[in-house]
Amino acid sequence: MLKYIVKRLLLLIPVLIGVSIVVFIVMHVFTSDPATLVLGQHAKANEISALRQQLGLNDPIYVQYWNFFKHAIHGDLGQSLFTKTSVTKELLTRFPATIELAFAAIILASIFGIGIGILSAVKKNTIFDYAGMVTALIGVSMPIFWLGLVLIVIFSLGLHWLPVAGRISIGMEPTHITGFYFIDSLITGNFEAFQSSLSHIILPAVALGSYSSAIIARMTRSTMLDVVGQDYIRTARAKGLHEKSIIFRHSLRNATIPIVTVIGLQLGSLLGGAVLTETVFSWPGIGNYTVDAILKSDYPVVQGAVLFIATIFVLVNLFVDILYAFLDPRIKYS
Repeated sequence: MLKYIVKRLLLLIPVLIGVSIVVFIVMHVFTSDPATLVLGQHAKANEISALRQQLGLNDPIYVQYWNFFKHAIHGDLGQSLFTKTSVTKELLTRFPATIELAFAAIILASIFGIGIGILSAVKKNTIFDYAGMVTALIGVSMPIFWLGLVLIVIFSLGLHWLPVAGRISIGMEPTHITGFYFIDSLITGNFEAFQSSLSHIILPAVALGSYSSAIIARMTRSTMLDVVGQDYIRTARAKGLHEKSIIFRHSLRNATIPIVTVIGLQLGSLLGGAVLTETVFSWPGIGNYTVDAILKSDYPVVQGAVLFIATIFVLVNLFVDILYAFLDPRIKYS
């Protein structure tokens, strides 16, 4: 197992190098001159030239990339062109907000997705099956940003049940301990902050988890249909076992690995794909931070955010692969 983990971590290096090269070239070749963006269109030529020299933009592109790569190895992703703040510090500050949203979304997606998938498989070719798959089709087809706006109109502006945007009500932030509002509010006994953060996360979590829920439901249904047709399931029924025991202890348990794979991949996607959701709901996470940087052509922030998200995605996939061995002892790694 240890040998496999080390091997996967070593393979992480060329992946991240490739990602960094692609995003670096895109940001330097297909964006406007950063010096002009920072100083404005009315800046003098000598001022622009001096800033370009300061930022190292006059060096050949391979020299610029090498300088970026050297600093990135040590955890330094540069500074924002506009705010002059450390990109690494900003990403780490905003990461707990993205983590909370992604995990809330994947928990909701897993609960509803697995539930709908099991029901569709057990009630194959019935009204329950058709309704579940139509719901999954709608979830896959519906744009996240559009669903987010619809949820805001209905539950925030119409019914006034939930907040429109933000992570917590102003002035109710819990004492900073971990950066995770749910954990910090429980540790400090601030239940008003916990309730506020819970009410704020519901709509963005539902919007973000809708697509993943549909994918998980379809995979669960497909895998369950394969399992329930096996001989040992027919034997279990012939022995008179209770149907719930057959479904959850025998069928679902043996269908776990493909479902866990999808959930793991979706979690990695949510961590990097929460961009639109965070923008719609003004969620102060990495996605919102990255969108602002893209609109401003703040290339150090975009480079750092993409590299950071790629690292998290690969590590999540590694964790899912390792989890296989615990779900199925027959799986061995070398």
